[in-house]
Amino acid sequence: MCAHILVAEDDEMQARLIHRLLLQEGHTAVVVHDGRAAIDEAKSRRPDLVVLDLMLPRVDGFGVCRVLRQDGDIPVLMLTASSTEDDVLLGLELGADDYMTKPYSPRELMARIRTVLRRALRPAEQSPLLRAGCITVDPVRHLVTCDGIPVTCTPGEFAILHAMTAEPDRVFSRRQLLEHTRGHDRASTERAIDVHIMNLRKKIEPDPRRPVRLLTVFGVGYKLVGGHDS
Repeated sequence: MCAHILVAEDDEMQARLIHRLLLQEGHTAVVVHDGRAAIDEAKSRRPDLVVLDLMLPRVDGFGVCRVLRQDGDIPVLMLTASSTEDDVLLGLELGADDYMTKPYSPRELMARIRTVLRRALRPAEQSPLLRAGCITVDPVRHLVTCDGIPVTCTPGEFAILHAMTAEPDRVFSRRQLLEHTRGHDRASTERAIDVHIMNLRKKIEPDPRRPVRLLTVFGVGYKLVGGHDS
């Protein structure tokens, strides 16, 4: 799977390392060192993935992520030197699909990149449409509709809806949903699922504060209601 990847990293040594690793795996890559350049490059040549450092000059990574999400669903792998959970969750809330905390191993970075690309670029093998109530997921065309209206989802959000519409009314734990979005990982990252669910509710619920479609099952996880709204 060869992809065009935009690397936004102001640390030139880190940027050169990531660029070299991407080329070794057969990808094409462009490196920029500030947020404004990242936005301009993403708009002029839509990448398959953005590897985005949060601490960028001119426009920080949060600002870049906001713009990318306004313009579409380009996958974003966020890099952060901060170990605080608030920064990570804010990045995920803004639409980042995955994150890594510095320092990271090059091997793990490339594994995460492969996972995000696989989720974003490879169509699901199932051809039938999946339905749960008013939610329809087309795995082949990678489309989601709610009440017939297209819903723009990040790859992580799509992976969650794809899993849940395949088994309406099943209660999924956070760990199970995490496995669908990017595979097994540290237990602490299960909180990222809560952020994805919050974002999905904003897109598919009549009132996100009082969900009737994507429900919390306290002490267990989440379920997507299979019947139609009353």
